[in-house]
Amino acid sequence: MTDTLAGIQIIGTQRSGSNLLRVILDQSTEIASPHPPHILTTFMPLLPLYGTLDLPAYRQLVSDVVDYVDANPVPWEGIVLNKEEILKASKAYTLPELNRLIYEQAAKTKQARYWCCKSMANVHYADELEAAGLNLKYMYLYRDGRDVAASFKKAVVGEKHSYHLAKQWQHDQQACINLEKKLSSDRFYKLNYETLIAYPEQTVKSLCDFLGIEYVDSMLSFYESKTSKLTAEAGEMWSNLKKPIMKDNTGKYKSAFKDNDLEIFETVAGGVLVELGYDLHSDVNPSNHNTYAEELLSEENIKTYTALNAQLKKEVLSQARPSDLENRRPQEEIIKNIKARTEANKKVWI
Repeated sequence: MTDTLAGIQIIGTQRSGSNLLRVILDQSTEIASPHPPHILTTFMPLLPLYGTLDLPAYRQLVSDVVDYVDANPVPWEGIVLNKEEILKASKAYTLPELNRLIYEQAAKTKQARYWCCKSMANVHYADELEAAGLNLKYMYLYRDGRDVAASFKKAVVGEKHSYHLAKQWQHDQQACINLEKKLSSDRFYKLNYETLIAYPEQTVKSLCDFLGIEYVDSMLSFYESKTSKLTAEAGEMWSNLKKPIMKDNTGKYKSAFKDNDLEIFETVAGGVLVELGYDLHSDVNPSNHNTYAEELLSEENIKTYTALNAQLKKEVLSQARPSDLENRRPQEEIIKNIKARTEANKKVWI
C-alpha cells in the first residue's frame, strides 16, 4: 500500500447501478468501497447548526458524523472510527476533510490503495471537494433516466412522480456533464449502466485500466461476496446484489410508466436523454415544445404533480418492509437529536 491514499467519487443519480459498481470495485484488494452513509449530502445542510467550525464545534461534528456512519443501514464491518484520532489527523476543520479521513480509515483497514465513495449526489459538492485538494478520480455512472425513474417509483427513498424524478435526474446529469468539462481525462471516467451490464468484463477491465489496478475475476462474482449479501439483506431495493448481473435489466419504464409519465419525463429531461445517447419515444420534442408539452408543464399541473408526489411517497412508505424502515431509524434519530440539541441551545441563549 502506498503512503498516499487516493479517493474515488462515484457521481450521477441513485438507482443507476451504483451499488452494483460499488461491490464490483470492492472485490479488488486495492479498493475499499463501503456502503455510503452519505456524509456530505446529510451534513452539508446541517453545518449552519454548528456555527463557526472552531475546535469545539468541529469536535462535535466529528462525533456526530462518526455516530452516523456507525449507524449506517449496511454496517462498515471491521472498520473502527476513533473520534479523537480523526480529530488529531484533520488538516482542516471542514466536512470534506472529515469525509476523507473516514473513508481513508476504510482503506487503511483493508490495506487498499483507494477509498471509494458512492454518494452520487456529491457531484453537487464538487467545488468543495476540489477546494479541499483531494485530487479525486470521478466515475460518472449514468443510466437511462426513465429506468431510473421507474426504479425510484418502487424504492423506499426518493421522489415518486415522473415530473419530480425527471427534474432530479436532469439536474444531476447536468452537474456531471459540467464537471467533466472542468477536469482532465485522467480524473474523469464516464460509463453507462447499459454497457456495464451488456459487456461487464470488457467494461470493468477498462475501468481497472483507468484506475491503474489489476482486474480480477472475482469482480464479476461480486454476488458471492459478504458485502453484497449484507447490503442485499439490509434493504429490499438492494436485493439484486445477491444475483449475477442481469443483462436484460433495461427498458423497465415501458411497463412501469403509466398515463402520461413518459411524455412528462421526456418533456422535462428529453434534452439530456438525447445528449447522453438515448432515443425519445413520445411525440414530445424537447427542443421545440408543442402546445401539449407546455400544457404538461403548466403551473396548475405542476401543483397537481407535487401533491401526487407527496401522496405516492406516503403510500410507498406504508407498504415498505418494516425491517427496511427499522434499519434506517438509527440514523434518522441521530439527525433528529442534532436538530433538537441546537434548538435547546438556542433556548439557553434567549
